[in-house]
Amino acid sequence: MDIRIMDKSAIDRTLKRMAHEIIEQNKGLEKLYLIGIQTRGVPIAERLAKYLHEIEKKKITVGILDITFYRDDLTRISRQPVIKNTQINFDIENTVVILCDDVLYTGRTVRAAIDALHDFGRPEAIQLCVLIDRGHRELPIKANYVGKNVPTSKDENIQVLLQETDDEEAVYIINR
Repeated sequence: MDIRIMDKSAIDRTLKRMAHEIIEQNKGLEKLYLIGIQTRGVPIAERLAKYLHEIEKKKITVGILDITFYRDDLTRISRQPVIKNTQINFDIENTVVILCDDVLYTGRTVRAAIDALHDFGRPEAIQLCVLIDRGHRELPIKANYVGKNVPTSKDENIQVLLQETDDEEAVYIINR
């Protein structure tokens, strides 16, 4: 049985709180960029940029990162991987980059994202922002900003649905 753990209002509240945390942790928004990891990290980054603008009245640039070719499990995913768009049309040298994603699980996606990001330059700092942290790390990676910690068993999965990608807005725990 699937269990809904967040609805649209909970997701919005959580992202607004995380925007405040980003401002507080970075003492403002100078030299700060958001980069969403394809697919659901992109709308999360875009929404955070909107909330940051509402709070600080400063426009935040958002980039899009596809990590397909940087994954260490590419052959396990598909024989014909779907390549998505990467758009980082700004210089990330000596900036603070916040990578945004929907779920942090093993840490492998984040490792691939960091590898991909370094092809665009060397930021002063890379921070991680995730809507859900479900534990079970295989790599020593920890998020700077977590919307909700959801301890799960290995038999469970987290499904994040966002209006922009799924025409629905919710987070579910799914039994496999």
